Amino acid sequence: MRDYKKFKVWQKSHDLTLKIYNVTADFPREERYGLISQIRRAAVSITTNIAEGSGRISDVDFRRFLTIAMGSAKEVEYLAFLSHELKYLNKNRFQEIDNDVKEIEKMLYKLIETLSA
Repeated sequence: MRDYKKFKVWQKSHDLTLKIYNVTADFPREERYGLISQIRRAAVSITTNIAEGSGRISDVDFRRFLTIAMGSAKEVEYLAFLSHELKYLNKNRFQEIDNDVKEIEKMLYKLIETLSA
C-alpha cells in the first residue's frame, strides 16, 4: 500500500493548496461563490486525487487518478492567471503560484510516465 504523504508531488500540492487558501482570503467578497470557491476546489482536487489514487491497488487505477490531478493542476494554473488578470493577485504572488503549479505538473507527468513503464 502506498502512503500518499510520502510522495513529493503530494507534499508540494498540499503546500500549494494552503497557499491558495491564504491568497484567496484577500479576494473580493463577491468572488466567494465564484472564483474563490473554484480555485480552492481545484487545488484541493490535486491533493485528493493523488491521495485517493494511492489507495488503489493497480498502477492503472493510480495513473487514472494522477491524470485527473493533472487536469486539476491545469485548472489552478488558468484560474491563477485569471486572478492575476483581474488584479486579485499581484505579479509576485501569481508567478510564485504559477511556478509551483508548473513544477507539480512536471512531477505528475514523471510519476504517470513511471507507472506507464
